[in-house]
Amino acid sequence: MKDKLCLTPVQRRPATNSRLFLIFGLAVVLSSHARAGDAPSWMHSLVNVPLPEHNEKTDVVVLYSETNVTVLSVDKIRTQVREAYKILRPEGRERGTVWVNLNSHRKVKNLHGWCIPAQGKDYEVKDKDALEASPPMIAGIELVDDVKFRVLHIPAADPGNIVGYEYEVEDQPYFLQDEWEFQSSEPVRESHYSLQLPSSWEYKASWVNHAEVKPTQAGTNQWQWTISDVKALRREPMMPPFDGVRGQMIVSLFPPGGTALNGFADWNAMGKWYSNLVSTRLDASPQIKQQVADLTASKSNSLEKMQALARFVQHDVRYVAIELGIGGWQPHPAAEVFTKRYGDCKDKATLLRSMLHEIGIDAYHVAIYTERGAINPDTPAHHGFNHVIDAIRIPDGVSDASLIATVQHPKLGKLLFFDPTDEITPLGQIRGALQANYGLLVTPDGGELIELPQQPSTMNSIQRTAKLSLAPDGTLKGEVEETRLGDRARAERYRLLTVTNNTDRIKPIEALLSNSLSGFRITHATVSNLQQTDHPFGWNYTFEAQNYAKNAGNLLLVRPRVLGNKGLSILETKEPRIFPIEFDGPARDSDVFEIAIPDGYVVDDLPPPVDADYTFASYHSKTEVSNKLIRYSRTFEQKELSVPIAKADELKKFYRQIASDERNTVVLKADTK
Repeated sequence: MKDKLCLTPVQRRPATNSRLFLIFGLAVVLSSHARAGDAPSWMHSLVNVPLPEHNEKTDVVVLYSETNVTVLSVDKIRTQVREAYKILRPEGRERGTVWVNLNSHRKVKNLHGWCIPAQGKDYEVKDKDALEASPPMIAGIELVDDVKFRVLHIPAADPGNIVGYEYEVEDQPYFLQDEWEFQSSEPVRESHYSLQLPSSWEYKASWVNHAEVKPTQAGTNQWQWTISDVKALRREPMMPPFDGVRGQMIVSLFPPGGTALNGFADWNAMGKWYSNLVSTRLDASPQIKQQVADLTASKSNSLEKMQALARFVQHDVRYVAIELGIGGWQPHPAAEVFTKRYGDCKDKATLLRSMLHEIGIDAYHVAIYTERGAINPDTPAHHGFNHVIDAIRIPDGVSDASLIATVQHPKLGKLLFFDPTDEITPLGQIRGALQANYGLLVTPDGGELIELPQQPSTMNSIQRTAKLSLAPDGTLKGEVEETRLGDRARAERYRLLTVTNNTDRIKPIEALLSNSLSGFRITHATVSNLQQTDHPFGWNYTFEAQNYAKNAGNLLLVRPRVLGNKGLSILETKEPRIFPIEFDGPARDSDVFEIAIPDGYVVDDLPPPVDADYTFASYHSKTEVSNKLIRYSRTFEQKELSVPIAKADELKKFYRQIASDERNTVVLKADTK
């Protein structure tokens, strides 16, 4: 599934986008008119400078980056940027295309680029050589978006050459805040940031994932920061999102008299800002009131009414994003969303709040990032969210075992978190990426960073049982039953909901078997509760695998762990792990495989049991024999959702124990009696 994200992306410094490059690259190249022209002195001064620390896989390094921000008023900010890169490998050529985002509130005043080749004359491209392009919409999700790009292609972006550019933009900011993102996947030799404020203005600089750097004062109400030799961020499997690990400085701006309406110094102030955007969008139209009455007329209690309204917003309101201007943050009116039957995440959250209010139940918006690790209690208040869900205030007297995703709030009482955009996770639960994640709870009184609950591991599970028989020639065949809950079920439902061809319905089973067996044939497969999301999802299938058991003289070697791989090799690298390991969610899986021993064979040797128990996870397995039947059973439980670097060696050992167990074999020998 592609996450349906609702908030307009934070405006970043220009960065290449491979998808856009493929679509617009040819047009840009054809429209660019390179000409001889000396690159500016600030670029030529970089020709012989030492490169920042890098390895042989580095495609490009940042030689120089300069961002100059001038605040002109509460509704106008001018930003000037200079950047220069040295291309080291062919893959770094994409840095020769500059993308500067713009919209109705952000204007590109000028854009200019140069290339200094290792040999030969400089190349120059000017603003008039640039194109304006819109990013491609995502079919079925995005409908209208006013984000565009000013695109300039700098020629000869080849290994050994230096490319650079300058541009200036003028913003009418939605909020008085800026972000200096000085760290990325490319090493940086030198980065500068300056801030010029009007008289009597103040600022607050907050540092994230980097030690504080004190500024120097360059003039009246002007400050400058400099950072050198910034290491590149290396991507690792199962790491936190880049926004949660990159070094950056968040600058909040304050005009005379304190915080402006579009400014915030803390989460409470940001919550007030967002509450102002939402408060006028909640009124229920007569049509909404009638729909609520119709949906709840036959329901006997508050929980049934909540479930009916939640299902309506989940399934009867399509996800479609229309984001123009402040619409990247402000939801459309509930009445409009209801009438058109579509909206993005914040629209759906708004409509559900409006409908719940009609049955006397309060709910609140929660802004959140869809990957755990981007926001934490130490993160300063900023617009670093990309999704919106609801926190529903559970009425007194409502209690049900299905309401799992709850927290007890000291002022608001019991809150139930629910994502109306996620049409597969029923009311009462949230998917794993939101669990133990931090979101901004928005109330009329302000905002509060709150940790969402972590559900029990038993709510996300695969219970797999198999009754199999082994032939003397090594052929294994039999029946497997799987029952899936939580995200384990959610993933299968998403794969199958749009599948109409029966041969494609068994693709997930084929993928599972192919990862565990060298050859197989599925002879039958059925699925249960595909549409009934409040019931466990189920698979039932039979298969045959020839040469499963291996002959070794008069011995037959049988792997009792027939299906499923729990061991991961993500930590088996030469380079030490840098970032914490983030898991999708808590989980508790179990397997029981029973294999009938072929006539003429008896057990000669069994693998030992495994008992691996750590604070973050546990794994237990054992192999037994009774009445000509091999019985292998195991359980795997993911307890903690984030494993710090300090425990990486323990996690590596844990996975090695699992991998060893998964390879173990039962030795059968010919019965000579």
